[in-house]
Parts: sequence; C-alpha cells; structure tokens
Amino acid sequence: MATGRPVRVGIFVFDDAEELDVVGPYEVLAAWAPHSELRPDVVTFSADGAGVRLAKGLRIVPDHSAADVGALHVLVYPGGRGTRALARDPEHLAWVRRMRSTTALMTSVCTGALVYAAAGLLAGRPATTHHAAFDELAALEPAVLADTEARYVDDGDLVTSAGVSAGIDMALHLVARLESVEVARAVRADIQYDPAPPV
Repeated sequence: MATGRPVRVGIFVFDDAEELDVVGPYEVLAAWAPHSELRPDVVTFSADGAGVRLAKGLRIVPDHSAADVGALHVLVYPGGRGTRALARDPEHLAWVRRMRSTTALMTSVCTGALVYAAAGLLAGRPATTHHAAFDELAALEPAVLADTEARYVDDGDLVTSAGVSAGIDMALHLVARLESVEVARAVRADIQYDPAPPV
C-alpha cells in the first residue's frame, strides 16, 4: 500500500463488543508500527466518543468519536453481543454504508460480520463469522457466500474473520498484505504469537 501519509486504522468499539475482538487486532496492528515504513496509526473510536463496557466487563476509553475520527484506510469492526442491537439500528447501518464509501478496507471480527450483512455489504460475497453465528448471518443476508472453515476471508476491499482469536490471524494477514510477509513475521515474533493450545 503506497501512501504519503501514515496508514490509519480505526477500531470501532461499542458496549458488549467481545474483548479479544478489540484488543487482539489492536495488539497486532499497534505492534506493527516499530517494524514498518508505512507508519501505521491505530486508533479506537466509539459512536459518540464516550467510554464503552465490553462483553466481559473491560472498559475502554476511545480516542475519538465516529464524527471526529477522520479518514481511515482500514476499519476494524469487532463482534460480540452488542452487534445484535447495532444490526437492527437503521442510523448505524447508514453510517456503516457511508464508511464503506470512504474506507479502502473494511474488516470484521467474529459477529461484526452480522452488522456488515445487515448493512448490505455481504450480498454475493464470501465471508465468515463466529462458528455459532452462520444461521444469523444467512438470515440477515441470504446471498452471502458463507465460508464455515476459514479463519479469515479476504475478498479484496472486505476482510472478515471467524470467532474471537481469529481476529489476531486476520490482523497479521493485514500486515502481510499491506506491507510484507517479512514484517508480519516480525510482528508475530514481537508479540510471541505461536498458537499451541495446552488442551
């Protein structure tokens, strides 16, 4: 990605977003900066700029509101219980569609894909979500090409990822795609991400 200014990544936060959906990609993308010539700038923002309480109680004070976050190269939209209300909110869905028209790369983690589906972004496109949410995804967008196996699905200007921890894999993929595999591997080593579950 050639750019004369830093690559700007915005992570949208909201009440009842899943913690790791937010902080997993944040950790990866923020750790990218010291390795990068693209000078990525990673910010968090909520609809009104106020703090939010995530699904398991973690509180986050975002950097910006949706109104003042400014132009983004990449939007990261987490999942969690809070997506259900947002997927039924016409004003919020209109905002998602406006972001689609101005943001080069829209990404989601877990059930963030439900909001994209409700906003009409996934019609006829491959996508994934949390393993327990595929029926909801299809109900919101019957024309979605659901991939029930992938950790993430890259469809050019839209990247979706599966549940919770898959957001870390997606974020590493974004680093590789936007800069290089070598830089992504350096970030992976930096955060010591080498999955080997003990159970």
